[in-house]
Amino acid sequence: MTRRSSPAGTVPGPHNAITDVPGVRIGHDTRVGEGFLTGTTVVLLPPSGAPTAVEVIGGGPATRDTAALDLRAGGASAHAVVLTGGSAYGLAAAAGVLEWLAADGRGAQVVAAQPGLLLPLVPTAALYDLGRGGEFGARPDAAFGRRAAQAAADSPAFAPVAQGCVGAGTGAVTAELKGGVGTASAVLPGGTVVGALAAVNAHGSTLDPVTGLPYALGLGAAGEFPLATPSAAEHTAAQRRLAEPGRARTGLALPVPGTGPDPALGPNTVIGAVATDAPLDAAAVHRLAAAGQRGMARAISPVHSRTDGDTVFAVSVPGSDDGGGPADPLPAVLAAAECAFARAIVHAVLQAESVVTPFGRIAAYRELYPGACAALPLK
Repeated sequence: MTRRSSPAGTVPGPHNAITDVPGVRIGHDTRVGEGFLTGTTVVLLPPSGAPTAVEVIGGGPATRDTAALDLRAGGASAHAVVLTGGSAYGLAAAAGVLEWLAADGRGAQVVAAQPGLLLPLVPTAALYDLGRGGEFGARPDAAFGRRAAQAAADSPAFAPVAQGCVGAGTGAVTAELKGGVGTASAVLPGGTVVGALAAVNAHGSTLDPVTGLPYALGLGAAGEFPLATPSAAEHTAAQRRLAEPGRARTGLALPVPGTGPDPALGPNTVIGAVATDAPLDAAAVHRLAAAGQRGMARAISPVHSRTDGDTVFAVSVPGSDDGGGPADPLPAVLAAAECAFARAIVHAVLQAESVVTPFGRIAAYRELYPGACAALPLK
């Protein structure tokens, strides 16, 4: 397999996470058991908010307050972004984040004479994981959002981000494997930081069917993905397990050899965010969100189907500019965002862990390809 390289000079930030972008904090709320296999993730922004945009592609989105980000209205500043399980029901998590932000004194002032009346903007996207823990009604509500927002606020600046089966990625799956949450970052020449966070619940596959390696593996920075190419025997064994008839009990969009995923087997959706400390106007932030979608297309195939509601938010949290970068940083920022989102998807797949549900076992990449993963850090 020929591995394409990430942009020249790409260097991950200290934690290779979206929190390498100054002012961005992440909080997860995860619930497993008693019918639950789901969660919520909050991208907490500075108290004053930050310019935010969204790009939605696919036939089945579940979103809230995305119209407020419409470029035709000049864009808007959000105070937090919510990624959640629970499909349309899970959008209720946003209410808890809204309440938490207002109680913390964050939000736009509604009436000049009454400074206590605050209205935060909390755009939200949900992925479909309903019933994967056994109970259709076991899904995120406002309490999930409040807990995730508090977890984000309690985390220190530039904290590492938990990955795998946490938050919005708790019940996530791909065409073949257990999905999850992943993150990545890049520091550009001159110091601009770009980060991405993805909750991978893809209708399509993240793996090259010929090699068994993630499609976007070659976009990683040096040493980022210490995977070996699976042996022919390991790849054959993994494909045999994926084709077992009993796996159909999970109700997931699993592939039939030679045909790809069955489009009739239920909704999915990849959701996520990209962020940068480059000062971008509304149009440029929208292009940043579109770059995240291009990164998704580099890491998943097929993508943006009628059962996917693939949604990427983009945020500009301007930091200090040392003047060492290019006069127009946007092309480099967009290229880094595209690759960072694709890399975040790879991390989500590699950090995920197998899970046993009432419908059967959903295997993770590490379980199916242990030889290829021998050099990966232990979880």
